Amino acid sequence: MFFRREKTRTPSFEELLDHLRQQGFTVQNESSGGSRIIRGVCAASIQPGPPPHIGKSGVLLDDEIGQLCDGGYQKFWLAPSGRRAPSSADHLRAQHNFDEDLREALGLISMYNESLGTRNELHLYDRVKDRDHGVPKRSWER
Repeated sequence: MFFRREKTRTPSFEELLDHLRQQGFTVQNESSGGSRIIRGVCAASIQPGPPPHIGKSGVLLDDEIGQLCDGGYQKFWLAPSGRRAPSSADHLRAQHNFDEDLREALGLISMYNESLGTRNELHLYDRVKDRDHGVPKRSWER
């Protein structure tokens, strides 16, 4: 019958990881059950699921994934240990291309606002320091 629709097949997490390896990504297993995906200086951690979930994504700083942070005056990479590294235009371009290629290889939908450019995970402006921790100190209070 011409009304018959083919059933879509959802690939397993291992099949997705094999596909990522074929696309030129390096795949490392993590203790949390997910995997770390690396290409060049960029890395991301993904968790298995019906659609795989992309966790932290950023630039490798030693063994950690540094997330993009906006300090108001400059963008930099911030690792969970507190290590900072300045970001360059090459880093941002590589991170944007890495995110797009990873989403495409995993079969995830790319949202319009995410495709425009790189997103900041954190904002650490000097003027809003301690803003989220109750009432901030006023300039006359020391």
